Amino acid sequence: MHLHILGICGTFMGSLALLARDLGHTVTGSDANVYPPMSTQLENAGITLMQGYDRSHLQPHPDLVIVGNAMKRGIDAIEYMLNEGLAYISGPQFLADYVLQGKHVLGVAGTHGKTTTTTMLAWVLDQAGLNPGFLIGGVPLGFSESARLGGGQYFCVEADEYDSAFFDKRSKFVHYHPKTAILNNLEFDHADIFDDLAAIQKQFHHLVRTIPSEGRIIAPITETHIDEVLEQGCWTPIVRTSLEAHPQAVLSAEQLSADGSHFKVLENGILKGEVKWNMTGQHSVANALATIAAAEHVGVAIETACEALSNFGGVKRRMELLGTVKGIEVYDDFAHHPTAIETTLDGARKRLGERKLWAIIEPRSNTMRMGSHKDGLAHSARLADEVIWYQPEGLDWDLQPVIDAASNKAIIVHTLDEILHQIVTEAGEGDAVVIMSNGGFGGLHQKLIAALKA
Repeated sequence: MHLHILGICGTFMGSLALLARDLGHTVTGSDANVYPPMSTQLENAGITLMQGYDRSHLQPHPDLVIVGNAMKRGIDAIEYMLNEGLAYISGPQFLADYVLQGKHVLGVAGTHGKTTTTTMLAWVLDQAGLNPGFLIGGVPLGFSESARLGGGQYFCVEADEYDSAFFDKRSKFVHYHPKTAILNNLEFDHADIFDDLAAIQKQFHHLVRTIPSEGRIIAPITETHIDEVLEQGCWTPIVRTSLEAHPQAVLSAEQLSADGSHFKVLENGILKGEVKWNMTGQHSVANALATIAAAEHVGVAIETACEALSNFGGVKRRMELLGTVKGIEVYDDFAHHPTAIETTLDGARKRLGERKLWAIIEPRSNTMRMGSHKDGLAHSARLADEVIWYQPEGLDWDLQPVIDAASNKAIIVHTLDEILHQIVTEAGEGDAVVIMSNGGFGGLHQKLIAALKA
């Protein structure tokens, strides 16, 4: 078939495009925001990309249009698709119908850590020789691509709670029917489609209803919002994890370093393995425990999983070191939520010690642009020595109250040139600069490295 994907450069849709290509389909796609790393990955895969959403992109008619959840009524290609009566489907439904049928699906859900944990899980299963398929909402460093069909019975998928399409407002993960499900954490997010936390919990319970009684749910012992979901009804055994010894936790960690880079793994209090890796932060340890529990459900020994995680390379844009110029380290991080900002900076602070830590933050996610989390932003960035908040055009609220509430040094800038000037003139050898955005940030990352070199 000829498949045309509307919104192809989104992290999910781009990964789906790779799977569709590997199934033997001809794949083309349109997007308004064609930028790396996804655009590079797709072009390298031989997939034709078109800028914008013009009806001409659907001429001649493809056999099937896969519609991304960013698409809305009124977009030229969408109106043409509907008026012409073209066959169309949501991305999650295509994945369920064409890829996941007959597979043992391992789904990773939660507000934070989905991409990294899905990558960890695919990596562990791969290192154990299970040749899993996977779809990851990002570009993993340990694999050549963000999605593959795999050769075995297992498929690891990032199970997102965001809606499926303009014509299907259910969460994506309702389509996947996982047999092994990680529920990492749960906070209010996606204010553009959810009214409150209860609305998200309702979708999570819809997911729980689809997990078979012979399956497994993995959840931390400390997540009360997940507990409230499970109390609505659960028909599946639950394995609990904990960052420290806890009587109700099956898997727990014994921390050997404050920054989360070295820890022991215990099952019911008995030492089973040890992880020493390049990841940092307590959230990374929590992700590792969930990964190990999920892998054990499909027969991977804890010791084997620990060995694999000790060689785990991470994910692009998750505290990814882009370069060190004149002793200044430049990192890229996807942080889309105050909790993500806080946990990332906590891990960085524990690793850096007394070295100076800069945070450059673009509040770009839909929820942050709407101001839903603005009261927590100053606190979330408190562990950085200096914070540069970028106020882009079109932000629905003023960042000044965030500056006023800051306990550390914080400024607002309105242009990338101001950011470059600030870092180039004030950062020094031994400093670390973390750029935090869930978008391309106008190419700031490479511009900063170039400016520091100059």
